[in-house]
Amino acid sequence: MYYLDFRLMLFIAPAVILGMIAQWMVRSAYAKASQIPTQLSGFAAARRILDAAGLQNVDIEQTQGYLSDHYDPSHKVLRLSTDVYHGRTLAAVGIAAHESGHALQDDKRYLPLVIRNLAVPAASFGSFAGMTLLIAGVAFNWGPLLLLGILLFSGVVFFQVINLPVEFDASRRAKIELQQQGIVAPAEMGAVRSVLRAAALTYVAGTLQAILTLAYYVMRYLGNNRRGSY
Repeated sequence: MYYLDFRLMLFIAPAVILGMIAQWMVRSAYAKASQIPTQLSGFAAARRILDAAGLQNVDIEQTQGYLSDHYDPSHKVLRLSTDVYHGRTLAAVGIAAHESGHALQDDKRYLPLVIRNLAVPAASFGSFAGMTLLIAGVAFNWGPLLLLGILLFSGVVFFQVINLPVEFDASRRAKIELQQQGIVAPAEMGAVRSVLRAAALTYVAGTLQAILTLAYYVMRYLGNNRRGSY
């Protein structure tokens, strides 16, 4: 069991390393962008973007946690962490604009976002149940259990893959809105781009880790089938 886990860790090591690099880049880019002041707070920037798009029905709430910012499509609420909500920096308005981009996607029924939202239940269930069955299937050397785990965890991989264009598009919309609404001057957009690029890399790393994890267990399943171990 420990040997198999060790092999899995080696298999997904590139994604883990990429994730660590991405997290470092996010912290570094966020710290630098946090030193550059803006006239508007994250809340005010998001409100301006939403109102300009006719989305006065989307509320903005303050939430706890570090970089816990997100858009809740089911309640039409944009939730910004304390630092972003009150912050008058390029980092704050950049993140607020990115989350506002998700609200714009929701309003336009952006297809990848629609698909991602539909995939949330399967991904949530597959994340815990799928991994539990994968580990148990290998531990007990039971093919049907491992196959079921593979099928459930596939939902997680699908969610991660479809989430990439959603996040990239939200950042694209954010950069456009920040300039069109006069929130950030063109000369200052470099710091915002750095924050958004670093954040995007974390999603890439998470997707790669999910794909490699699934691939590992698929190879285990196929390899045991060929050897007649099941």
